[in-house]
Amino acid sequence: MTKDGVQGVVEEADQAPSKKGLKKQQKEAEKAAKKAEKQAKLSADQQSTDDDDFAKDRYGVPPMVQSQQKLDRGLVRVQELTPEKAGQLIWVRARIHTSRAKGKQCFLVLRQQQFNVQALVAVGERASKQMVKFAANINKESIVDVEAVVKKVEQTIESCSQQDVELHIERIFVISQAEPRLPLQLEDCVRPEGEGDEDGRATVNQDTRLDNRVIDLRTTTSQAIFRLQSGVCQLFRDTLTNKGFVEIQTPKIISAASEGGANVFTVSYFKTSAYLAQSPQLYKQMCICADFDKVFCVGPVFRAEDSNTHRHLTEFVGLDIELAFNYHYHEVIESITDTMVQIFKGLRDKFQTEIQTVGKQYPSEPFKFLEPTLRLEYSEGVAMLREAGVEMGDEEDLSTPNEKLLGRLVKEKYDTDFYVLDKYPLAVRPFYTMPDPNDKKYSNSYDMFMRGEEILSGAQRIHDAQLLTERAMHHNIDLEKIKSYIDSFRYGAPPHGGGGIGLERVCMLYLGLHNVRQTSMFPRDPKRLTP
Repeated sequence: MTKDGVQGVVEEADQAPSKKGLKKQQKEAEKAAKKAEKQAKLSADQQSTDDDDFAKDRYGVPPMVQSQQKLDRGLVRVQELTPEKAGQLIWVRARIHTSRAKGKQCFLVLRQQQFNVQALVAVGERASKQMVKFAANINKESIVDVEAVVKKVEQTIESCSQQDVELHIERIFVISQAEPRLPLQLEDCVRPEGEGDEDGRATVNQDTRLDNRVIDLRTTTSQAIFRLQSGVCQLFRDTLTNKGFVEIQTPKIISAASEGGANVFTVSYFKTSAYLAQSPQLYKQMCICADFDKVFCVGPVFRAEDSNTHRHLTEFVGLDIELAFNYHYHEVIESITDTMVQIFKGLRDKFQTEIQTVGKQYPSEPFKFLEPTLRLEYSEGVAMLREAGVEMGDEEDLSTPNEKLLGRLVKEKYDTDFYVLDKYPLAVRPFYTMPDPNDKKYSNSYDMFMRGEEILSGAQRIHDAQLLTERAMHHNIDLEKIKSYIDSFRYGAPPHGGGGIGLERVCMLYLGLHNVRQTSMFPRDPKRLTP
């Protein structure tokens, strides 16, 4: 064999796929073959060889929607399907939630967000047996367009949100086909806590849910949670706008740690380093100094805390408030608590459907609040805890178990899930917190609690450049890095205060849920950076 021949054999050997590579190719080929087989089956059902398929134009898989045409066809929302529409021929686009073939008919449940309706395809004048078979073979979670007659039902359909009507399908077309194998089943995701354990049915753990978040977000519970969360933001904005506040947008890349602590994410910033903002604190205050008087913002907040608890995230949505006051920082507390009360009232009055939907899977007591809001001093809270057997110092910060215990004690005594704890020890607050003029151990600062967990931390801010400098030095903060912040108080600043609220915590605690990841659409924590 020539030298070139030997080299060619060696090259061919190098290019020959490995056993592992061959196995992978074989698996991919099998997968493609299965997919092609499924598609062929649907096409075969559609183009039935049976010449008597009089309904062949009434079902099938049309070409992919690529905006080829504009159809003059209105689509009715599932939630609008009521007995008043009985007898009407309508079009609906929805997902196949479940399907059950029985003889010459097939029952489907069509789902659209948190609403669903029963539908029936039955052999008759408008549907052939091939059409029924086609409908029965559509993969769950596929999106379909159906033309159907709305029919009143004699017996309530308990398993659907639309309980008084069903759809009698005359046409059905698959608009987007889901793969036959889903990573999790939606009915397993909405099973009430503990129910699956009792009868051996599957339940889905949190990591599996979050790994397949797009499907988990389709459940009625998730749909309700995030619609209610949207309501919290809307009520927050509307209430503050009506109070004369201005919405602002603040930088998230900053030159110094905004809270004065070490729990910041450092990012490369050209030839130097910067930090992701722990809060919009400094900028809110600068806007007050710039005579905006009352401001709020809604935006991401970053905390580099290695906390893997039920209520900590490394990125969350902050609802932040800052306002100038006239004589006493309690004016600020009253403005914030009234805003929270308006949010609670709005949720109670406008989101009962969502609250009840979540309650089916995660039962909890209705959220209670007082008007005006209960305000206790920190020393009173410590006294209540000591009375309950807790040993703690006057200037010691509240631990999470003590927060929860105090929440239970307050609920028992005052029958409220929402209250304010005022006059925190100065030692446990950030550098810009105004000291209490009557007792230097304490400060003009406060936290707000829902169901025994903190949702807001706030205070009167120091608006005097000299005192602010002294407090920053006391906290060992590099003055050069916060020079522009301190300088903003040198030209006259009104007394002011505010606070930051965690949106996800508010939703979690209002609904009585057990983990903040349930109310974070795509949560970020020390162990999760995807999806």
